[in-house]
Amino acid sequence: MNAFAPTDLPDVQASADRRGQPIQRVGVRGVTHPVALLTGQGPCPTVAEVEMYVALPAEQKGTHMSRFVALLQDLRQPLDSASLPALMDEMLDLLDADGGYLSFSAPIFLTKQAPVSGISSLMDYRARLIAEHVDGRTTVSLSVTAPVTSLCPCSKTISRYGAHNQRSHITITASLAQGVRMLPDDLIRIAEDAASCELWGLLKRADEKYVTERAYENPKFVEDLVRDVATRLSDDPRVSRYEVSSENFESIHNHSAYAWMEGAGAA
Repeated sequence: MNAFAPTDLPDVQASADRRGQPIQRVGVRGVTHPVALLTGQGPCPTVAEVEMYVALPAEQKGTHMSRFVALLQDLRQPLDSASLPALMDEMLDLLDADGGYLSFSAPIFLTKQAPVSGISSLMDYRARLIAEHVDGRTTVSLSVTAPVTSLCPCSKTISRYGAHNQRSHITITASLAQGVRMLPDDLIRIAEDAASCELWGLLKRADEKYVTERAYENPKFVEDLVRDVATRLSDDPRVSRYEVSSENFESIHNHSAYAWMEGAGAA
């Protein structure tokens, strides 16, 4: 038999700490949880990898770890960049904290029509929503990774026929202006527009012909990919800061080509 009734159990983590050391982030990570992420095609049910942290004052021994998971269990609404600050406020109130961090990283699936046949299929991307509350202000970032095709301009120029191409992963992280809603589709479209050609889950022969010729007519170095994305983001009034990278999984080398850059948006 337990020595204490449930109401008599001591709350050790709420006790005082005398070391005088505040903790900027404490909480849970590696949590796998079902959520819905809002896209331009509606809520996308998915499974997210979740991180939830709060700031802990120097005088408090520990935070209430179970409350993070309890908050997730009560989550019913689809998440997007506009709804994340409200979830942050709820977490801060629940944990009695003045600073916090939230991250939801998950695959999303969008329906796409093939360029010639129009046949529909699902295409998967990676999306991440991040919120951070510091000094009374919540900032939100949206990140996506979009797989695309890139064709080497140098290979095309020096070869009598053909050119080597490869699949590339373009990753965009955009810090958003206060109160702005941006959906993953918005950043995915920017990434795909910058590529030699975008990808589809299902293609017929006429579509394959289009994709092959489209890429050949639109060669891009890895440097071109990130610069073209950056040009779009620099003029976007929803974006305050951004990072963009591309990893090209080379078809003629046993290594990747990679480029990364950052800059300011128009917000």
